[in-house]
Amino acid sequence: MNAIAKAIDTINEFFGRLIAPMIALITLIVLYDIGLRFFTDRPSDWAFDITKMLFGAHFMLMAAYGLRHHIHVEVDVIKRLLSLKTQALLDVIGYLIFFMPFMWMLLNLGWSFFMRSFSRGETTYGMVSIPVYPIKGVIFVTAVLISLQGIAIVIRAIQQLREEQA
Repeated sequence: MNAIAKAIDTINEFFGRLIAPMIALITLIVLYDIGLRFFTDRPSDWAFDITKMLFGAHFMLMAAYGLRHHIHVEVDVIKRLLSLKTQALLDVIGYLIFFMPFMWMLLNLGWSFFMRSFSRGETTYGMVSIPVYPIKGVIFVTAVLISLQGIAIVIRAIQQLREEQA
């Protein structure tokens, strides 16, 4: 089971390191648009929509990486005072009762949301019609990556419980 958790960590580490530099691209597009507004008194027709989509994709795709490195918001003030066994038990219960059902819902609804957009060929409403479905597909990909990381956390918590019993 530890090999599964390590494989999941590797996948999310790879995606996190792959996606993180996207913020530089977003910054360049914003700077381009600001420069265009400053020098021509007219913004680009596409930069606002692209930066909005890329930032949303960046934020969502980095979520699993954040969960892997425990940089998400977590109320662990009291949890840290508990024994490792109790912490692991809380992780198993919390992830199975709250986290996994929510991720199941996000997987199902995210896939439906993407497929509806893809089947309609949905685009933005600006002067430049930018396809929207790739960004809506990111919701599903994000749900898969976060769900996998949740599985890795539960695996580690179960291992912790087994070690405590031995």
